Amino acid sequence: MPDPIHDLGPLLAGRRRSLGMSLRAASESSGVPVATLSRIEQGRMPDLATFRRVVEWIGERPERFFSATERVENTAETIAEHLKADPALSTAAAEKIAGIVRDLYTSLASPNRNLAVHLRAAKTFSPPALRLLTDILDEMQGELDAGSGR
Repeated sequence: MPDPIHDLGPLLAGRRRSLGMSLRAASESSGVPVATLSRIEQGRMPDLATFRRVVEWIGERPERFFSATERVENTAETIAEHLKADPALSTAAAEKIAGIVRDLYTSLASPNRNLAVHLRAAKTFSPPALRLLTDILDEMQGELDAGSGR
């Protein structure tokens, strides 16, 4: 399914041409730098503030560029979705890595765990801090398991 956000560049170029404007004139009219407009027309994605100015200038609603996505609850599937969205990976490479992650997750995940940790803020942890947190949580889980007689 095509991603609607990729329509932004062609819509911008079309609007500019329909008004008979150069990039410089469109820049003055929209308040967006010439180089930024050029990059958007070439398919690059702008930052949020620029996106809002461009969308307003071309006369579209911001919602037009976003599709509803189904929330993925499974950790391995969440990782797979992030891999698919990574522009550095081809679709085949992303799926290959996701397959490896799914296999590892399936073989290593413990379905009977009483404690689940979602590392949604994983980027805020440095690797040593993340290892320390993992060790602490594993130790806590061991104590819980020992206390429940498992």
